[in-house]
Amino acid sequence: MSFHTVSRVALALGLLAGLSNVANAATSDAAPAPGEPVAAPAAQPDDAAQTDILVTARRSTRSVTQLDSTEIQKILPGINPLKAIQTLPGVTYLTADPWGNNEQNISLFIHGFNQQQLGYTLDGIPLGDQNYGNYNGLSPQRAIISENVGKVTLASGAGDLGTASTSNLGGTIDTFSSDPKHSFGGTVAQTVGSYSALRTYVRLDSGDLGGGNAFYVSGVRQDARAWDFNGHQGGYQANGKFVHDSGSIKLTGYFAYSDKTEPNEDATVVNISKGEVPGSVPYTRPFLYPDFKTAVAYLTSAEYAAAKDNYRNYYSDAQRTDYLGYVAMTAKLSSAVTYDAKVYYHHDDGVGVVAGPITVAGLPQLFSVYYPGQNLSTVFGGSGFATRTTEYRIDRGGIIQTLKLSLGNHDIEFGGWFERQSSSAFRRWYALDVNNPSTPYQRPRDTLNPLITQYYSEVRVDQLQSHVQDAWHVLPTLTILGGFKSTYQFATQRIKVQPLLGSFAGTVALPNGALETTKVFLPEVGAVWEVTPNDQLFVNAQKNIRQFQTSAAAGLSPFALGSQGAFDLFSSTVQPETSWTYEGGVRSHHQLGGGLSIEGQLSVYHVDFSNRLLGISPNPIVNSITSGAAIIQNVGGVKTNGVDFAFTLHAGPRVSLYNALSYNTSKYKADYISGTTTIPTKDKNVPGSPDWLNKTVLSVGHGIFDGQLIGDYIGRRYATYTNDLSVGGYFTLAGQIGATIPLDQRMVAKALHVSVNVTNITDRKAASSLSIGSATNTYSVFPLAPRQVFGTVSISF
Repeated sequence: MSFHTVSRVALALGLLAGLSNVANAATSDAAPAPGEPVAAPAAQPDDAAQTDILVTARRSTRSVTQLDSTEIQKILPGINPLKAIQTLPGVTYLTADPWGNNEQNISLFIHGFNQQQLGYTLDGIPLGDQNYGNYNGLSPQRAIISENVGKVTLASGAGDLGTASTSNLGGTIDTFSSDPKHSFGGTVAQTVGSYSALRTYVRLDSGDLGGGNAFYVSGVRQDARAWDFNGHQGGYQANGKFVHDSGSIKLTGYFAYSDKTEPNEDATVVNISKGEVPGSVPYTRPFLYPDFKTAVAYLTSAEYAAAKDNYRNYYSDAQRTDYLGYVAMTAKLSSAVTYDAKVYYHHDDGVGVVAGPITVAGLPQLFSVYYPGQNLSTVFGGSGFATRTTEYRIDRGGIIQTLKLSLGNHDIEFGGWFERQSSSAFRRWYALDVNNPSTPYQRPRDTLNPLITQYYSEVRVDQLQSHVQDAWHVLPTLTILGGFKSTYQFATQRIKVQPLLGSFAGTVALPNGALETTKVFLPEVGAVWEVTPNDQLFVNAQKNIRQFQTSAAAGLSPFALGSQGAFDLFSSTVQPETSWTYEGGVRSHHQLGGGLSIEGQLSVYHVDFSNRLLGISPNPIVNSITSGAAIIQNVGGVKTNGVDFAFTLHAGPRVSLYNALSYNTSKYKADYISGTTTIPTKDKNVPGSPDWLNKTVLSVGHGIFDGQLIGDYIGRRYATYTNDLSVGGYFTLAGQIGATIPLDQRMVAKALHVSVNVTNITDRKAASSLSIGSATNTYSVFPLAPRQVFGTVSISF
């Protein structure tokens, strides 16, 4: 073991042993977990004012909103927690399937920041940056079964100093699992719906076992046909959670298993220079699977010859298997001292697969490097198709600790997070045999004899973060918060198999080596003032960083650079992205009389985003199948201004109207250079992020019945960096109606709940996620999923 490694481990252990420990803020944003918890995790009982739709964190210096389990499942049983927060102010979440599960085409923007610039946790455990083909975590929908989510909180400006994340430039999304219920019982739910959708959910709660012990186990099986071709999405998941709470000591154990296959969606390419203009390009590019005979014939058809960039692949999918677990302890050492610790581990085994024509997107050149002068159709099985895989492995484990001290008018905490991560990535090509074609549900492996192993990378990362903060209660109605965090990342890559020269666009050789980044002082200062018992003012200013991505040969990662020299130059000249976020606002809740009440939040914000990273690709967007190294450089900053206004109006206990109006303008501060060309991006809007958003939710109930109508308006979005192309805004509707039927208490079953959900009620055709791959003239767009209807029957006992 090298001296450098020893020193890093010693530093980590020293900090974790007592110098600083990671935690939630002393003025925690977390509200008590919904449902029937044994004990609410890491929450103050009055942190949030509970309402049907909008829950805002109280006593927080930042803008924090929350969605609880009931509202999440009303949107659609089994929905991705990230898609559920689309109803919260300032959030744009789009994907091509109604559950929001397909990670390949997710588009998430919050205040101009995309999903890779946000932080994500489950019960405080880091989930990584949500990059497709993730290298440092997993998606929330794989980390937990949707029905087991207790709540999701959104810090839309800046997250806690102690958030365990390397990417939370633009805020955090924290998902919390529900705790075991007090009473023995269970739930069985069955959902059926459009496109042969089938989802079965089962949960068994032990109830109180004595001594503060309780647990639950649950599982889910989901299968649904993709709406635009005959492929299936879904898989199996299992969760278990155990809680021991003796008052002074609380122990929690959690385990999640996920084995999922998601068919991907091919985006439609708009390329003005090729005459591929909106209106003339197809709305969808459905895969040809499972009709292999038609697929082979397609390659010699006039349709294929005329398709240009919008040819059809045979299939594409993402297969992921994950194991995630943690053990947590909260110890009340005295009335003034609390210690928290979490130890976690995550293993992921995944593969992304594309089976497509061998004559497109620069593939003949790639294959000729490995098989010069040979008949490529014969080499790849005679079908005219080849199968490309990107095969992933992640092993990561870490520890998160917190020490909280209440000293007079001061709530002080020290925090630290350490994670050691190991990941690997292969790029391989396999034959697609004309006599024995593969399917999206088979995983190509070494035993199937890959024809090409284009690269093989192994990456190791040590991540350390610490923070200290003080919440000073100057007056009973005034709290001032101050603190800072420090972050350190040490990453190394070893390339075990290099791509042959000419096979990887722009690449001489993928780099070997180490990259170290440290930011010692990332401060936060804020205040919250209770002007009246019903009104609060809050202000906050905070600096954040996005550590460099450490994925192999993909994304904005220095390990994807195309030569050792480019990597060495990057490590000495390029800075990680940083942001200063300034926000302030008012929270109010008032009784209006006559059974009416209202609560809401108005927040304004300004963000100075510096050292923006951009990958300038050697390939046009349509050649992404071949991959290739980009030149990654700092290209200036972004200035963001915006306002979020959200309220819920109650008319009695069963009727509410929620509305959230958001305006955001995020503009580039400078032009940038691509080769010898100046790209005029100064004062242009960040593409993919709309200026205007409006969300409306009408909830009604009468007797055993309840219903909900959700309206969602997304404004115009620019589709290129120079803003020469855009997609129009649109409005969609979704709805739910349900009934909860109490049963005779002498029966085993205690309650029956039935519901019907309809997504995209008006069957709107519009642009869903955008893929921004070019400065001008070119972009890719995914389709909006059509109207779908789902029915759910749930029995509780």
